[in-house]
Amino acid sequence: MSKVCQITGKKAIVGNKVSHSNRKTKRQFKVNLLEKTFVLEDKSSIKLKLSTSGLRTINKIGINEAVKRARENGFLPRAK
Repeated sequence: MSKVCQITGKKAIVGNKVSHSNRKTKRQFKVNLLEKTFVLEDKSSIKLKLSTSGLRTINKIGINEAVKRARENGFLPRAK
């Protein structure tokens, strides 16, 4: 599985590392991902790779609403 947040869709971005002499070399800013297991309202569990901002989103709107929005945006596969 790739390093992408399954709730917010955040992924690594590319930028420049700038030295003291102002030289610029390419570098990658990676996402701070956590792997957490949550229990949904229907007593089923779901294991997610999410960023810390995705975890804050879940705390704010709830796991069921966050999963619903992630499926609408295409970050999570549809439930079977």
